[in-house]
Amino acid sequence: MKRFLTTTLACVLTLGLTACSSGTASTATAGASEAATASTADKVLVVYSPNSDTEVDSIIPAFEKATGITVQLVSAGTGECISRIQAEKDNPQGDIMWGGMNYGVYLEDTSLWQDYTSPNEVNIDDNYKQGDIKAYTNYTLSGSGALIMNNELMTKLGVTVNGYADLLQPELKGQIAAADPTKSSSAWAELTDMLAVMGDEPYDEKAWAYVEQYVAQLNGIELESSSAVYKGVANGEYAVGVSYEDPCIKLLSDGADVTVVYPEEGAIWLPSATAIIANCQHLDAAKQFIDFLISDEGQSIIASQTNRPVNTSMKNTNEFMKPFSEIKVVYEDIPYVAEHKAEWQDRYATIRDKAN
Repeated sequence: MKRFLTTTLACVLTLGLTACSSGTASTATAGASEAATASTADKVLVVYSPNSDTEVDSIIPAFEKATGITVQLVSAGTGECISRIQAEKDNPQGDIMWGGMNYGVYLEDTSLWQDYTSPNEVNIDDNYKQGDIKAYTNYTLSGSGALIMNNELMTKLGVTVNGYADLLQPELKGQIAAADPTKSSSAWAELTDMLAVMGDEPYDEKAWAYVEQYVAQLNGIELESSSAVYKGVANGEYAVGVSYEDPCIKLLSDGADVTVVYPEEGAIWLPSATAIIANCQHLDAAKQFIDFLISDEGQSIIASQTNRPVNTSMKNTNEFMKPFSEIKVVYEDIPYVAEHKAEWQDRYATIRDKAN
């Protein structure tokens, strides 16, 4: 695997990606379509991704081994990756956007992406299949409803938390770590989880009344990033954090003195997706990459980590992750939430400003 820092991308791209003589390569997984059979020219794949080293270092070597395709990785934040893809629209230099993709990102500029449905799509849970949109493929799930608690501080306070309602206990005022839903994507997901489960109906006024009480409990504390939330709890700065599953489980597996709780009112898992860049130079290789991500091999790799596979019949092998069967799982109305994002972020900001 060749990894390229963001700052070196321009130098790499000026070298060009030269086509070679034709030939064939094995598909990423058994059962892949003939459309995903690569020529020799497609022995290279340029991947733009905001994903963590853990995910990159487990997936990409396995993909390269399975296909013989060499991945050139450009690591950058989601916004920077999208900006690059937009700037290169007339002459695409990347082939795949891996991670950071969801319904809302897709809608921002649909012309950036190319439709593709992998033959392995049949293995995905029906709740996370493509549906009407064929330009991005969900491959992993991230739990937006995870509450992380510092065991020592919670014992001192003499309280327990099993869900969102418990965050309103007087002892926890000013003891809750949370990020800003108008800036942080994970904090936004946590807000929409609350709105989905804390009313009589999803996103109703009763749910918003809960949000007002919750914001008052923060007592003016709103951290700059999602990482500051779970790190602050683990370091003993806060008793409880409103966070997401992946980093919380990682802390738990690393031996941190914390407890991770999934809200008893319901927790949402949002899919993260990958998409082929429109008019990319290595289309067949890009298709093989998607095939691999949702193949049994790709999904089993994801199942061994701290996210969950979209093939939900495949059980996570990380001993610290609670099975779905023991969690109240709620499904978000993703298009509806995306449609109301700006409105709801403004409303949250108004609530916060009033509370402060």
